[in-house]
Amino acid sequence: MKLYVMIAAVLLAFTMIASAEPRREELTPAEIDQLRDSAQEPDLRLKLYIKFSRERLDAVEQARTDAKVTNHGQQMHERLQDFLDLYDELNENVDTFADRKADIRKVLKTVIEADTEFQAKLRALRDASGTNPEDARQYEFLLSNALDTLDSSVQDHRQLLTEQEEAAKHKKLIKQQ
Repeated sequence: MKLYVMIAAVLLAFTMIASAEPRREELTPAEIDQLRDSAQEPDLRLKLYIKFSRERLDAVEQARTDAKVTNHGQQMHERLQDFLDLYDELNENVDTFADRKADIRKVLKTVIEADTEFQAKLRALRDASGTNPEDARQYEFLLSNALDTLDSSVQDHRQLLTEQEEAAKHKKLIKQQ
């Protein structure tokens, strides 16, 4: 009897997994190739993540204003999720290169500038969300999450830059070649 229950549970789990909506891929094959080619080059790799994140954030604004889009709230939610996924990847890469003691001071300044730009765009989006509250309900939690992530990341990136500047004074960073 226990065997039947176990088999039924496994079949139920497989059914749920099979019927689940497939996860959207946030990167295109061309973008994946670019990132793969820059795996050992922190400056280039982080700049690519900034570029791709910026494109996803622009897609959020396009989804908001495009007259052809029928469900603005859902489209904006999906585009915000794409942005947040890529931004999380950017942060993971910053952490990885920092853990390797790579000298990322120069590109970190670019990351901080992008953080500020992304914050401004997301705050403008939040301020504009009052024009259509029904659509805003579909993405407001994700937007709030993205703003919180950016707020903490800005602090983390600035702190890391300070730490990198200090480490550079003591020649504890590995320069890129």
